[in-house]
Amino acid sequence: MNAPIEATGDLLCSIEDGIARITFNRPQARNALTFAMYEQMAAICETANADRSIKAMILTGTGDKAFASGTDISQFRAFKFAQDALDYEARIDRVLASLETCRVPTIAAIAGACTGGGAGIAACCDIRIGTATTRIGFPIARTLGNCLSMSNISRLVSLIGPARTKDLIFKARLVEAPEALALGLLNEVVPDVATLQQRADETAKLVASHAPITLETTKEAVRRIRQTLSRDEGEDLILRAYMSEDFREGMDAFLNKRSPVFKGK
Repeated sequence: MNAPIEATGDLLCSIEDGIARITFNRPQARNALTFAMYEQMAAICETANADRSIKAMILTGTGDKAFASGTDISQFRAFKFAQDALDYEARIDRVLASLETCRVPTIAAIAGACTGGGAGIAACCDIRIGTATTRIGFPIARTLGNCLSMSNISRLVSLIGPARTKDLIFKARLVEAPEALALGLLNEVVPDVATLQQRADETAKLVASHAPITLETTKEAVRRIRQTLSRDEGEDLILRAYMSEDFREGMDAFLNKRSPVFKGK
């Protein structure tokens, strides 16, 4: 049985046999997320928490080019004040926390690029399945010149360790599927998109057949063990990055399809 959940054409969601499926549906923008899409994802997580008939959730992107390429950069054009940066990171932290703490097991089915906010979403999921074309990373050091929040950094450090986190961000590189599997950024790699969707469905049905309370308590126990620093503890870092001339340069360069010239100011 299929049941729609309220969503726009940019973010699709349906439920079938207890499996919720969220699809980032902006292939023309490599499935970049608008603020509205973030809020819709958080609302769907709240629905899953309240509706015990939902047993698992799959997140994926339309097409084979990208899972999600992060926040739509045009959303940053309205940033003028320090509070804009703090409010943005607060929004992202709230949304990602709703995904990370969602009652049901979450499975990211990742084809193509999974970058920035998209990689942040994937890191919040319990299981990540990729294809041979999957590339994961946070290339902000060569694009926008901004930074990740403390909660995003601590989540990534917990997943792959401090040295690999710095290597990933310092080099601004996208990790190919084999290395992502070895690092723990992916749990499994399949050959192509068709196999990816099939495997995500199989995995969702498997975990949905298991004892819900066992899954919920295990998920919460792992979350509690992992030390997460709050966004508030890194507000000075957020402001230094987002209020810098380099961030303005990075945003302008990205939107005008040119290489940024960073000056460390």
